[in-house]
Amino acid sequence: MLRGMDLAVIAAGFGAGILTSTVGVASLLSFPVLIALGIPPVVANVSNTIGLLPGSLTGSIGYRRELREVPRPITIAVIALCSVGSIGGVVLLLALPPGVFAALAPWLILFTCLIVGAQPRISRWLRARSDQPHGLRTSMSPATYFFTALTGVYGGYFGAGAGVMMMAVLGLGLDLELRVVNGLKTLSLLAANVVASAIFVVIADINWRAAALLAIGSLAGGYLGSHIGRRIPGGLLRTLIVIAGIIAAVLMLR
Repeated sequence: MLRGMDLAVIAAGFGAGILTSTVGVASLLSFPVLIALGIPPVVANVSNTIGLLPGSLTGSIGYRRELREVPRPITIAVIALCSVGSIGGVVLLLALPPGVFAALAPWLILFTCLIVGAQPRISRWLRARSDQPHGLRTSMSPATYFFTALTGVYGGYFGAGAGVMMMAVLGLGLDLELRVVNGLKTLSLLAANVVASAIFVVIADINWRAAALLAIGSLAGGYLGSHIGRRIPGGLLRTLIVIAGIIAAVLMLR
């Protein structure tokens, strides 16, 4: 029989699934709930990553229409870079003291919030300097490759705000509608978390009950979030992403 705290974890998974497919700060909701249950931070982080996989999966399915608009080479490159980067993040998580990378995370999130907010203006400036026809950037630059991989590293290490970071990287590096970027962001983080979870299953301690309860909630939340994210106007979605990222950074600085 489900206990009260079990229902709280399922609810957290549902909410986190919605956030995964929209503003990209899912762990801001689910991770503190696991900590409140008394689960050690690293175990909670690992269990959280595994538990939110179904939300990323159903969110990606919900964005399948948007994902068809992304050139296949870009989709393959983003998935590959995030997957490889997440391996580095797992190594950092299991090898370094918990506070080393986490101390930088709030500042990285705040910086990416600034980038997301200023992205339309920056993109116009980049298009004006582009050598491609009409200034449209339909291929990834070396900088976009690098920062996509770096975001994969962060996603494998902790992940709170990784969606905000990925929105900034892809939004600046490519001329795609924000709803399409949101779909590609959701798919890329799914790839990163699949690789990280596969490693965690082999070598890390996992609270399987917590992971399973999160999975139940995130399964529905991710799909619902993709439909919400598709319907939110681009300007409003950008504002919500910035607000969510700032909240995540402030909570992590406490």
